[in-house]
Amino acid sequence: MDFLVFKIINGLAGKWVWLDKLAIFFAKYFGWILILSLILFLLKNFKKNLKPLLKIILAALFSRFVVAELIRFFWYRPRPFLITGTNLLITHSATASFPSGHAVFFFTLATGVYFLNKKAGILFFIAGALIGISRIFCGIHWPSDILAGALIGIFSALLIKKYLEAARRRWEIRD
Repeated sequence: MDFLVFKIINGLAGKWVWLDKLAIFFAKYFGWILILSLILFLLKNFKKNLKPLLKIILAALFSRFVVAELIRFFWYRPRPFLITGTNLLITHSATASFPSGHAVFFFTLATGVYFLNKKAGILFFIAGALIGISRIFCGIHWPSDILAGALIGIFSALLIKKYLEAARRRWEIRD
């Protein structure tokens, strides 16, 4: 199923120049716009937003660079362009494909933003999905890499939120 869905999505690459450019934009650059929007949100009300946004960013970094890398360490899955004919639109090193680090990072961000502002969070979820689909379209991820990355990101954000709430309650009791 994963292979079939990959072939359908990636099979659209190379047919329309405008769609290829749009997919490349979302796969490589759109994430920076999301990060910039978080910075602008922070500047809007610095004192109120600093702590929550720092927690969200730290959660996303932890999810991406600890959780995802631990999974990749124990389970290497080759990227699609290494094992099948692929319409490859962007270059990527032959690192492990599962789970998608981009999906983990941006879905953790989306979940954290959702906790702060539901409307903005939904936009971040849509943006994360566009990034993920574009990375399939560009030939560097399997659909299950994106799905697993999204689930890991959401679950990580929920776990980190629960942990931080419990830690805060413990500190309040000690005071």
